Amino acid sequence: MTQTRISGVIAALPTPFDYHGDIDDAAFIEHARWCLDNGCDFLNVLGTTGEANSLSATQRSALMMTAARELDGSRLMVGTGTPDLETTVALTRRAFDLGFAAALVLPPYYYKPVEEDGLFAWFAELVARTAETPIAIYLYNFPQLTGIEFSPALSARLSQAFPKRILGAKDSSGNLAYARELAKIAGFGVFPSSEAALADAGRDGYAGCISATVNIDPPSSQQLWHDQENAQLLDQVRRLRQNIAAHPLIPGVKYLVGKRSGNPVWTRVLPPQLPITDRKRLDSLDALRLVAVVDA
Repeated sequence: MTQTRISGVIAALPTPFDYHGDIDDAAFIEHARWCLDNGCDFLNVLGTTGEANSLSATQRSALMMTAARELDGSRLMVGTGTPDLETTVALTRRAFDLGFAAALVLPPYYYKPVEEDGLFAWFAELVARTAETPIAIYLYNFPQLTGIEFSPALSARLSQAFPKRILGAKDSSGNLAYARELAKIAGFGVFPSSEAALADAGRDGYAGCISATVNIDPPSSQQLWHDQENAQLLDQVRRLRQNIAAHPLIPGVKYLVGKRSGNPVWTRVLPPQLPITDRKRLDSLDALRLVAVVDA
């Protein structure tokens, strides 16, 4: 089976919650469709921005089902990584059965430090146990949260051992020198977490970006993806991301999605996240609507 190789502009979707802390499916689908209609090539469901690790496996599976039922699964990747292999296998199999294009998998992040041979063995077991549901796997590098980095050597080793399954990585480290090293691995698609990196995609060999702030202005990111030498556009994209990231990122993105959609459900986050209530911060986010294409 030929695995999907994703590329382009990808929004890391937030997850909306109602007053009871349950997922608001309608709000999720409305925003996902808006992103796809306004410049996103793919969507990343249940990543860090989606507060996936604050959700149970049952909740994650339910949102996966909703997304697959209402959206084009061939344009969706989904976070399936957990600290335990059994749950990761189950969610990854589920992603294949529901028609998702790819699974984004964190390393098993509880035990650390851990030897690279141990990480290799964990992913080898994941590949083996999902052999009958062979969805494409992308490594999720976020050492600031997991305490584990996929070294370029380990990434290359996994890619070479499983070239039909492990197809690339999302790098949320913010270290573009590291991302450039990953991009040198043959056939390995690398996605930095900032849309500003799209300006260097041709030079550095990136496959695109997977970003939380793409949720706010996907048209500009898509334009930059196709016009990488546009310095003015790069400055606009970079400034918007920097201004949003000056606030707590997840509640900041959700607040702006709520402003765009007019739906207050987006102001809610799950503990340990907290909503933004400081008036100066909210005023600062409101001002971003003057430069972000949030009503396109």
